[in-house]
Amino acid sequence: MVAGGRPRGALTAVDASSGPPESTLTPTGPYGARMTKELKLGYNTGYWGSGPPAGALDAIRQAERLGYTSVWTAEAYGSDAITPLAWWGAHTSTVQLGTGIIQMSARTPAATAMAAMTLDHLSEGRVILGLGASGPQVVEGWYGQAYGKPLARTREYVDIVRRIVRREQPVEAHGEFYDLPYSKPDGRGLGKALKSTIHPYRTEIPIYLGAEGPKNVALAAEICDGWLPLFFSPSDDAHYRRCLAEGFGAAGDPGKVERFDVASGVQIIIGDDVERCADMIRPFLALYAGGMGARGANFHFEVFARMGYEDVAVRVQDLYLAGKKAEAAAAIPLEMVEDVALVGPIDKIRAELDRWRETCITTFLVSGPPQVLPRYAELVLG
Repeated sequence: MVAGGRPRGALTAVDASSGPPESTLTPTGPYGARMTKELKLGYNTGYWGSGPPAGALDAIRQAERLGYTSVWTAEAYGSDAITPLAWWGAHTSTVQLGTGIIQMSARTPAATAMAAMTLDHLSEGRVILGLGASGPQVVEGWYGQAYGKPLARTREYVDIVRRIVRREQPVEAHGEFYDLPYSKPDGRGLGKALKSTIHPYRTEIPIYLGAEGPKNVALAAEICDGWLPLFFSPSDDAHYRRCLAEGFGAAGDPGKVERFDVASGVQIIIGDDVERCADMIRPFLALYAGGMGARGANFHFEVFARMGYEDVAVRVQDLYLAGKKAEAAAAIPLEMVEDVALVGPIDKIRAELDRWRETCITTFLVSGPPQVLPRYAELVLG
């Protein structure tokens, strides 16, 4: 997530003809190598509204029974991502527990490392630490911090978290953003370089980065173990492979491409009438392209502009910021919906999924009530 809204990479299915919701992928990596050995399927619990998402625990249990490999939580400016994983994770035994995503401005690197190591012990090594920079409206409005230089801040943040988790020596880090021990003149000069009192369950906890811009995607490939895209389109697969390749090259680890996970998804609306199905997606796209973030500082807008929909996104933003939300949604063409979602009859969706299987995606994240999860497994895994 960048500035609130849908869980990053969540794949959602709805049957538009009957009301409420109802294979192995071996993609070619940027270097011509397979990025993972098989396609995985994860379950995203979604953002909380005024309270916890209904039926989440039942859905998580169902997902584990069906062989889903991970469950994910999210945070915006309400519920946090770690606490639900501890609660729901206690009712599972095999699925990995992913944060999709923890907003870095919400916690110091040390606080994030502490939470991750604690949950990793309690879950016996099942944590995936998804991190993201969020956006200026949330970072400056909710957390009261400056948003500048998110790439440089992310690099420092991830480095400190990794060093804390490895517990090889007391941590010292004197960067542009984080100062351990604190060494600035306004401190008391009593800080001491420390190692965690607990020994990590694993000295390497997987870190995924939520990213949309080209440089941030490359950074994910360079310093992280996975990438959590938002609004992934198969038509942009070559672009993202180039970004990932740049990051893998900077990492200097030829084997990383084989281990790296791209955990993404697509909204799925099942029904006989394609336009009616698309109408269920349009308000969501209008919110992100037009209403999420300030004018000139909306990263989702930039994603759609890179896809070739800048004119549409400008019109949608103008309408949305003028309070004309229904008109903004109506301005989104079917082609734009079909670039980032699967809509229409089930046979059409099955055929279009082949295009997604050929991309760099290695894990599909899905969301919805327990009864739709077998359908997800059938559609995605075959």
